Amino acid sequence: MFFNSWDNIWRTLIVGVLAYTGLVFLLRVSGKRTLSKMNAFDLIVTVALGSTLATILLNKKVALAEGITAFFILIALQYVVAWSSIRSDGFKKLIKSDPKLIFYQGRYLKENIVKERVLEVEILQAARSSGINSMDQVEAVVLETDGSISIIKKSDSKTNTLDNVDK
Repeated sequence: MFFNSWDNIWRTLIVGVLAYTGLVFLLRVSGKRTLSKMNAFDLIVTVALGSTLATILLNKKVALAEGITAFFILIALQYVVAWSSIRSDGFKKLIKSDPKLIFYQGRYLKENIVKERVLEVEILQAARSSGINSMDQVEAVVLETDGSISIIKKSDSKTNTLDNVDK
C-alpha cells in the first residue's frame, strides 16, 4: 500500500525527530569511545542501535520512551564493557582481539595470515595505500584490532611500535 493516513506520517515524523535527537544526545553523553573505530562488539552495538531506531520509527506498538530506554541500555552496556576492559586484562582479552603481525622483516607470516584470513594482495594494497612501492621498504605489517592493516616502514629509530603485537 502506498499511503495509510496522515496520522502515520505525522507519528513517524515526530517520533523520528525525537528518537534521533535522543540517540544523538545519549551518544554525546556516553563519550568519544562509543563512536571510535569499531571492533566486533562495537559493531554489534551499532547495528543494535540502528535496528532499535528503525523499530521506534516504524512500529506503532513501540513507544518513544521504550525506544529511548533501549538506546540507554545499549549505550550503558557499551560503557560498562569499555570500562571493564580497561580495568581487567581478562575481560579485555574476552572482548577485544590483539594486533597480529602478518609480515615481518621481509617475509609473510603464513600461519598468521591463514589464521586471520588475510590475503597477501590485501597486504600489498595496504602498502600501496601507504606510498610503499617495494616490500623491501617495509619492516612489518600489522593486522590491527579493528581489522585495518598498518604498515611500519624500516627505520633507524630505537623506538619500537611493535612492542604490543603478537608475533
